[in-house]
Amino acid sequence: MNLKITSSLGIAIVIAAFIIGFSLMVIATEKSEDDLARIFSDILSYLNISKDTSLVDVENIVQFTSEEDFKAYLAEAASDEYFGYSALGGATIDSEMAWESTGDTSAPKDLNGGGGGVERVSDTNVQVLGIDEPDIVKTDGQNLYFSPGHNWGYRDYWRMPRPQSKIKVVNAFPPADLASLSEIDGAGDLFLAEDVLVVFSGQNIYGYDVSEPKNPEKKWTIKLENNNSLVEARLYDNKIYLVTKQSIDTYHPCPIKALTVGDAAVNISCGEIYHPINPVPTDVTFTAMVLNSGSGKVEKKTSFVGSSGSSLVYMSEQGIYVTYSYNNSFIDFFAGFLKEAASDLFPQYLVEKMEKLKSYDISEAAKMTEFVIIMERYQNSLDDDERMRIKNETENRMADYHKKHRRELERTGIVKMGLKNLTIQASGSVPGNPLNQFALDEYNNDLRIATTIGERWNFFSPGRESANDVYVLDSDLQLQGYVQDLGLGERIYSVRFLGEMGYVVTYREIDPFYVLDLSDPKNPEVKGELKIPGYSSYLHPLVKDRILGVGREGWKVKLSLFDVSNPSDPKEIAKYNLDESYSDVLSTHHAFLQDSKHNIFFMPGSKGGYIFSYQNDKLSLAKAISQRGVRRAVYINDYLYIISDSKISVLNEKDWERINELDI
Repeated sequence: MNLKITSSLGIAIVIAAFIIGFSLMVIATEKSEDDLARIFSDILSYLNISKDTSLVDVENIVQFTSEEDFKAYLAEAASDEYFGYSALGGATIDSEMAWESTGDTSAPKDLNGGGGGVERVSDTNVQVLGIDEPDIVKTDGQNLYFSPGHNWGYRDYWRMPRPQSKIKVVNAFPPADLASLSEIDGAGDLFLAEDVLVVFSGQNIYGYDVSEPKNPEKKWTIKLENNNSLVEARLYDNKIYLVTKQSIDTYHPCPIKALTVGDAAVNISCGEIYHPINPVPTDVTFTAMVLNSGSGKVEKKTSFVGSSGSSLVYMSEQGIYVTYSYNNSFIDFFAGFLKEAASDLFPQYLVEKMEKLKSYDISEAAKMTEFVIIMERYQNSLDDDERMRIKNETENRMADYHKKHRRELERTGIVKMGLKNLTIQASGSVPGNPLNQFALDEYNNDLRIATTIGERWNFFSPGRESANDVYVLDSDLQLQGYVQDLGLGERIYSVRFLGEMGYVVTYREIDPFYVLDLSDPKNPEVKGELKIPGYSSYLHPLVKDRILGVGREGWKVKLSLFDVSNPSDPKEIAKYNLDESYSDVLSTHHAFLQDSKHNIFFMPGSKGGYIFSYQNDKLSLAKAISQRGVRRAVYINDYLYIISDSKISVLNEKDWERINELDI
């Protein structure tokens, strides 16, 4: 009997129909076990199921002893390599010290007299003060460095910079002397480490000496190997912190040639690569490195096996956190369902078979193949009436069971590395999946993480009742406290942690804005909630007790000003709907600039740039710049530089008069 699946239904419907109703949506005459195995391999690939269900901890992470040891590990994990993210994936960032230090992440810095009369200059809008992030614009208060036409981040390594693109070096201060100084071939996100401009350009990283801006000189080149790519980069105390991932050569998995600095290869021996004792799906090796910005040389490195799935890297002044996502065993989940919620619905021998199958020391793929055979034989023993009854009962009971046990399916593991030596210090895990870098934050040695549960497995629940949680972990990444079930049926759109408070926006049809009190790590609690139309995808603290939300309402970009002075009663005290359908701020916080001295913030749109005042708890448009391709803004003293792909305009912040322009 050939197993046929109606193509119009799609694999998601097939999954839901089989798991919930055991009706495979098939036209059948003869079924082969090969067909079943193939179909369920596709199903498992969709579900992203992982064999590993245990918590990864430091004691269970060891180094390979040899290439043969690595190969044996890969062979044991190979059958599951596409069923889930592995034991050591990757992460992103967020950390705040206090309202006063986070409201304006572009606070004036010590310029050592550079630029003659320069008293304050903005930095890139980052999450952790003092830890820089790559962006398309950097300034030292005297000069601007800009990659025009570079519409993607350095993480999008498969999208190479345009060949004709050049990095512009511009004399910016004083504004009367605005002039192009030089160009650097290529394009990419940038760091500025004292007199070294670091350029992330595709598979290459360059270091240029810009002590003489008119004549930039290439100091060093780092080349990532063809199967290696950049996950994240940070700059701290003029040291560059990189996390890369590299596809594993299953025939010769180690040593690894991670990158080349000049002509010198940086190799990672087998004995330097960490892995969990219990094999998990593995297809890449992650490497965390510390680079000397002056020479490009690698000073420290740590490697560990992982999966090519999405990854987040969070860095504080104490450590680097790497997250990885995985799903627990569906067989365990289904066996639990039979035992707890359906023992009266299915015969006892079937319940016992599932318990026995759960205990087998075989891969999840093999278990699922056996699962298909068991369920198919049971289904074939039923008449049409009983099959219909079982299907309906199973659907309803599974929906209830999934609602109760959904946190047992989706997990996010976290590995913590010390910043000083990049040694693994702790590990832990929480239910669900974080949205982005702002979902993680370190405060008083505790890690706070916000996750969404149920988005991947919502076919169990016809009402799509996902949930959202916030967890607090101690310095050993052990659970201290949590808040659960925020925004049932919705998912997280934005998060911001500020000291002892947390702010979470969930959304599906309306925008619940939650205020969390995290002052007691063991007993965090929701203090207040506000429901308004639209949603915020970026939250930024402007001044004490005032948070700006940037998002959408309908098709328009929406700005919301929240008053959180009373955590139990948050209010939207001002809002502004912009005649724009998109802003770069919706996808990158780097596009946002605040100048707290003048009580303004800048954001680009598709039609131009916008300068808003937030004085007196109002949102008013102080200045609009009708200019296509506006990307960023920086301030130097009381001058605001509006940077587009083809022009730099300088405005006087005291009266918003345009005082100079430069075509680039």
